Amino acid sequence: MFAATATSLSHEQPLSGLTLGEHPDPAPPAGWEVVSVRAASLNHHDLWTLQGVGMIEDRLPIVLGCDAAGVTDDGREVVVYPVLATPDGDETLAPDFRILSEREDGTFAERVAVPARNLVPKPAFLDWAEAACLPTAYLTAYRMLFTRGGLQAGDRVLVQGAGGGVSTALVLLARAAGLHVTVTSRDEDKLTRAAELGAHVTVRSGERLPSRVDAVMETVGEATWDHSLKALEPGGVVVVSGATSGPNPPADLRRVFYRQIRIVGSTMGTLAELQALVRLLDATGTRPLVQDTFALDDAAAAFARMAEGDVFGKLVLTV
Repeated sequence: MFAATATSLSHEQPLSGLTLGEHPDPAPPAGWEVVSVRAASLNHHDLWTLQGVGMIEDRLPIVLGCDAAGVTDDGREVVVYPVLATPDGDETLAPDFRILSEREDGTFAERVAVPARNLVPKPAFLDWAEAACLPTAYLTAYRMLFTRGGLQAGDRVLVQGAGGGVSTALVLLARAAGLHVTVTSRDEDKLTRAAELGAHVTVRSGERLPSRVDAVMETVGEATWDHSLKALEPGGVVVVSGATSGPNPPADLRRVFYRQIRIVGSTMGTLAELQALVRLLDATGTRPLVQDTFALDDAAAAFARMAEGDVFGKLVLTV
């Protein structure tokens, strides 16, 4: 089968390790199924793999990609849940937690093998590219907002950094659930587009908000951390699922304890949360934002676009 694989690792030139070509077909063990991929969305995880983050040479070559939507051998249209873990409670907390493309071949291929329990019926109102956006970015956003953040209709949330797959998902899902949404960015064009998505307030990065918020969705890290703490009401929560600008922010502990701020981590989401996300989209008519699609054999161009960082929404490979 044709696939996009990681064949070498390089922090300085990650795309040098991206190989497009033939790869062995999946050989599923008992309890697994094979899905013919129709679309698979890109995530920064794929670029980090090529940089050697969480990956070692001994596992190469390995098919990249976490997310997919496709068709099973018996004709069911499905979305692939990418977490591979012991199905006992919260999969994200399991000792053997991992996702597709870390130890098992991922989704940037014509076919992918996954446990049968990892298949969720594809929502009929979403096209293949939109459905392929759900399992990582939109699931991450759902867990941040509603499970880890505990937010409800009417609550005020700040999304740090406009444009990426998770941040656009946060805006769309927050609006769908009736939250008041503020978004920051250094880019005026991205602020304008965030407002078009439904953000109530847009603010330049680092500038004071018109009013404090109940929760901050933090994926940027060092560059925005101080601003995130200052933006919160007493008793508010910062939900952290990434640190694209660096993992070691200044820690203003006096503000944390005096204002009784909660800081919680969030990673991916559970199968039950993916199913709940699908129900939310179905009930509200919300559709993931796809910026562009690329054929699988043009994956190098998609990776280059993501590496450049000029993205608003999701990039998707089609098969």
